[in-house]
Amino acid sequence: MQRLYSSSKNIAGDKIIVDDKTQLHHLKDVLRIKVGNEVVVFDEQGNEYSTNVEEILAQKLILKVKAKQKSIPVGRFKVTVACAIAKKGKFDDIVDKLTQLGVDKIIPLDTERVVVRLNKNKKASRLERWKKIALSAAQQSQRNSLPVISPVKSIEEVLSESGSYDLKIIPHLTGERKTLKEIFNKGNFKNILVLIGPEGDFTPGEVSLALEADFIPVTLGDSVLRVETAAIAVAAFIRLYENS
Repeated sequence: MQRLYSSSKNIAGDKIIVDDKTQLHHLKDVLRIKVGNEVVVFDEQGNEYSTNVEEILAQKLILKVKAKQKSIPVGRFKVTVACAIAKKGKFDDIVDKLTQLGVDKIIPLDTERVVVRLNKNKKASRLERWKKIALSAAQQSQRNSLPVISPVKSIEEVLSESGSYDLKIIPHLTGERKTLKEIFNKGNFKNILVLIGPEGDFTPGEVSLALEADFIPVTLGDSVLRVETAAIAVAAFIRLYENS
């Protein structure tokens, strides 16, 4: 059964209007959807709708709602990953994979050693692209919510906004560190923030600032992981742990 996202502004009574060009193309030209076909829709407020295709028009598709319910949360942990912007466009893959793994919020992170420097216009265009990637990944993986994709933030901004998290971890390559298993076996956490550094790791100054903000240093093993691998590894561990 096809699953798609709709903004609540396109939902009124027992009708849902699908007018996004990308979604329309996928439904009409790729899936060859027909009147009467069943479609599951979810919105940004955590609602899920069972619908049937009522009408297919040139510029929109009209769905008729049969039933509405609150979506079941992805997991018992609320997870935010603040990840350094990787080079060669790999942040697109990071957004895609973290969305599939049920991460609730993704923050593109600007650090001292980040290679990719975006101007104001590029930050805006990349943010829109990352939101579209997250939407596509959420629909493909049949998760019942969209992750929040934050504008690019400096590490200082993220640290200053980290007070509401009850677990804050920073994987890095040197010094005394704990394993993820050690941390999760000893605590009962609900709201988790993970910092993922760039190629070349965080600077000692950035690590020091994070420790002052009560982040716990962790190791991801003996291998030096790429940015995208580290982000996916931590998110996968958390989701596997909560289901164990």
